[in-house]
Amino acid sequence: MSENEFDLLDELYFVTAYPDLKSTLSLSDEELCAALQALIRQGYVRILYPDPDTDYVYDEHAFGQHCQQYYFLATKAGLVVHNSL
Repeated sequence: MSENEFDLLDELYFVTAYPDLKSTLSLSDEELCAALQALIRQGYVRILYPDPDTDYVYDEHAFGQHCQQYYFLATKAGLVVHNSL
């Protein structure tokens, strides 16, 4: 797990909107979306959209275009991995 991915999981113990992640972490949009996408592919992060209570199915093509509109939350597997490092 990269340092960016670890730092990102650290922020996702609760549902968090993309703009909040952006303001908390010192990552570019490209770096942040890439780290989110890597964690989602591993099953460590869930996407919520259009609101913080609705699960959204990951679509690789749509993700790059809409990354900044989603909410995110670490999965149980993501929290276990994060806490074991």
